[in-house]
Amino acid sequence: MTALRATAVTAAACAAVLATALPSSAINSYNATPAPERTEVGALVATWDNDGDPATPDRVDWVCSGTMIDRDTFLTAAHCTTDWPDNVRFYVSLDQDVQAGLDAAAKKYPGDPAAQARAVAVEGTAHSHPDYPGPSSDPHDISVIELPAKQVAARWTFTPATLPAANQLGALGPRQLNSTDWFVAGYGTQEAVNGPGGQTHPGGGVRMKAPVTFDALNDAWVRLAMTAPQGNGGACYGDSGGPNFAVIGGRNVLAATTITGDGPCYATNVSYRLDTPAARAFLSPFVKLP
Repeated sequence: MTALRATAVTAAACAAVLATALPSSAINSYNATPAPERTEVGALVATWDNDGDPATPDRVDWVCSGTMIDRDTFLTAAHCTTDWPDNVRFYVSLDQDVQAGLDAAAKKYPGDPAAQARAVAVEGTAHSHPDYPGPSSDPHDISVIELPAKQVAARWTFTPATLPAANQLGALGPRQLNSTDWFVAGYGTQEAVNGPGGQTHPGGGVRMKAPVTFDALNDAWVRLAMTAPQGNGGACYGDSGGPNFAVIGGRNVLAATTITGDGPCYATNVSYRLDTPAARAFLSPFVKLP
């Protein structure tokens, strides 16, 4: 699911990020816990123009989630990095609480979105899949941010996520995947809450994790159940591009990335498989594949 916080972005900016995708996921409040140990999971931060003067950015926010897959490559979703104003700049933060960092930076550097972004994150270069958006059978909704490895290492310590081998999920098949432990991580908001002003999605900006269970495997997708009665949590707005881990052979394997789900964030996380030929072909120039 894609996720700019509705209260923190203009309608135009939000539309730019959400234009080609259904609502993105964020981590629900139920059955979810903080994930300070998941230091490979980060937030995508953007600065962009919002006042018609493209010379300088005037907005900054965290917009999506993602995962470090080597020392200098951050994996996220293409709908997080496309359809922005021309002067958008992308940054990656591996801080546990990115929102608190941005709030503090706003006080320290008032009126300077670029300085605020640099206070919490490292700037990188986005590479979206050239065929995005594709058909629903495979939208090619995958992107990476290339980062300066030395700057990242100077700020955070992490072990890059383990990517799946070619067709690893397909080889396991639904029966084994159903008995596999899964969990989702990200910085997104919580499930829908009804109030006097209508439906809102509170929270967001803090790295969380939640258990999910296998539902179905398609050519490009893993569908994961996130219903509370089964002990699951799940993704919501702002978790787009974030990891869905499968525990295979005792290792956390980054099996898929969050793309979309149901609007209220109660039922299903629809995630893009990383073991397919299309995903691997895109990733191969940027990272060594298993």
